[in-house]
Amino acid sequence: MKLNNLKPAEGSTHSRRRIGRGPGSGLGGTSTRGHKGAKARSGYKRKIGFEGGQMPLQRRLPKGGFKNMNHKEYFAVNLSTLQKLAEEKNLTKIGIAELVAAGLTNGKELVKILGNGELKAKVDVEANAFSKTAEEAIKAVGGNATTI
Repeated sequence: MKLNNLKPAEGSTHSRRRIGRGPGSGLGGTSTRGHKGAKARSGYKRKIGFEGGQMPLQRRLPKGGFKNMNHKEYFAVNLSTLQKLAEEKNLTKIGIAELVAAGLTNGKELVKILGNGELKAKVDVEANAFSKTAEEAIKAVGGNATTI
């Protein structure tokens, strides 16, 4: 070991400037904070959305709307889609599992059968909800509409 390859112990040196450590450091006194004001005080934390005293954006913009916390979002499946499924796979019963197998839904979302299209096949359908026209059309053909 020689003097030319001596190094300080790891962690003992500071890579950043040490602010507020007396006048000898050149960064004493106000410690780069300037004179007075909120930012010069200890414990200062800028509030989220603070714009220097100007009215913040979230208070300037108009508030509007209402979000119903009990609202349910349904994935819509038409009667025409059920007819195609029944024809292609010769199904007499269509439930959520058959719709997942066909790639229409992922099985996690609620399914509602809508009355768009025409249903000719006698099919028993299981879903979370039915429109009135869809339920009537399924029963008119001789099938059953079962709400899960």
